[in-house]
Amino acid sequence: MIYDLLVINVFALYLLNFNRQGLYFFSIEFLNNKNFLYLFYSIVFWLLSTQFLKFYKVYRYTSVLNILSLIIKQFLVYAILVFAFEGLFRSINIEASITLKYLLLVFLAISFMKLLTYYVLKYFRVYLSGNQRNIILIGSGNSVNELKKVFKKKDLGYHIKAIFSDTKSNKTTGTIKDSFKYLKSNTDNIDEIYCSISDLTEPEINEYVRYANLNHCNIKFIPDTKKLFTKRFKTDYYNYIPVLSIQDVALNNDINKFLKRTFDIVFSLLMIVFVLSWVSVILFLLIKLESKGPLFFKHKRTGINYHPFTCYKYRSLTETKEQKGTYVKENDKRLTVIGKFIRRTSIDELPQFINVLKGDMSVVGPRPHMLSYTEDYSKKINKYNFIFRHNVKPGVTGLAQIKGYRGEIKRDKDIINRIKYDIFYIENWSPLLDLKIIFQTLINMIKGDEKAY
Repeated sequence: MIYDLLVINVFALYLLNFNRQGLYFFSIEFLNNKNFLYLFYSIVFWLLSTQFLKFYKVYRYTSVLNILSLIIKQFLVYAILVFAFEGLFRSINIEASITLKYLLLVFLAISFMKLLTYYVLKYFRVYLSGNQRNIILIGSGNSVNELKKVFKKKDLGYHIKAIFSDTKSNKTTGTIKDSFKYLKSNTDNIDEIYCSISDLTEPEINEYVRYANLNHCNIKFIPDTKKLFTKRFKTDYYNYIPVLSIQDVALNNDINKFLKRTFDIVFSLLMIVFVLSWVSVILFLLIKLESKGPLFFKHKRTGINYHPFTCYKYRSLTETKEQKGTYVKENDKRLTVIGKFIRRTSIDELPQFINVLKGDMSVVGPRPHMLSYTEDYSKKINKYNFIFRHNVKPGVTGLAQIKGYRGEIKRDKDIINRIKYDIFYIENWSPLLDLKIIFQTLINMIKGDEKAY
């Protein structure tokens, strides 16, 4: 990228300062206004156009034809931008031949370097065994077998460390169960995991996703048919074989993550200092007077990338231990008198701002499920949607909750609609949407929610 920016600006200086007609598009003086003007214009619009066209998204499995296609599209767009600059600043009088010469030189210089880098890396992988990616394959089937053939091409630099499948074969390292033991003993030696998603159960998928997140390696999914494709996953083609990876969402963009995390820290600190500080004292006395046990109820929930964390609530039940698969039901006998009130008003959720401050949760996001329910719900939801939902931090409140899908799950339709709202939130996130959800949550707390029991 730095090389490209240097080329487009150095050639502009060379051609347009020293042409025979004496046309001074830029003067030699470093502080010339037009010099800075074009420098700023070229950098900004080159970066914007390359980002839009994904000009720098070239991988080891990208074909030469795809690279040439990217180069042509980029320079057609950049040529339009250069002519637009000349048209916008009419005081800059340049012959079309000089502009075309400039564009041609830039095109050749950048194309040469891009293709040279591509072939040098291939040579480096084949003859020097460098730039290697250690991978493991999970599963079986035609797609996996075809992918093996792709990975055996030396110029791509893939090294298959192991193959795991429940289908018996001499070519496999072991079963899918064996793969987890293998991963634990090779935490620093695996770069990518390729999973045939149709061969795996939801808990197994969760475990691979969690491993990839903790050990900073890529995880990719191999579908059997095109029917499984979804815009929530990025589709790459290794030759003609589709491979899916979890799509980067707006919430996980570095700038948006910084903005959202900053808001989370400020908002949670305000809630802890000005609300929890005195509410906790009052509830401690009321809860202790009615039943024995701690002020806070701690329970395990599923967080981002299926990472479990300890979630905090004010205790509203006579029991102090979490029981598997026990959502609180309407008129539940375990509820205390004060517990009914704090659940009806959602006050019991306030300690989760401690989780927000710790970084386990966000103020707004999909609500975290109990670990046992995560496994149960995954059987009723499209696998791709369920994985996508866990690609962001869970929230104290969420879009599904303000739309009425909270609490006890009585029918399959309840969890399906909850996930639909979660997916909509992730795909359409904005700071304004977060503020709208927070505002509506406050209104629901004041009014009371019929499902808050």
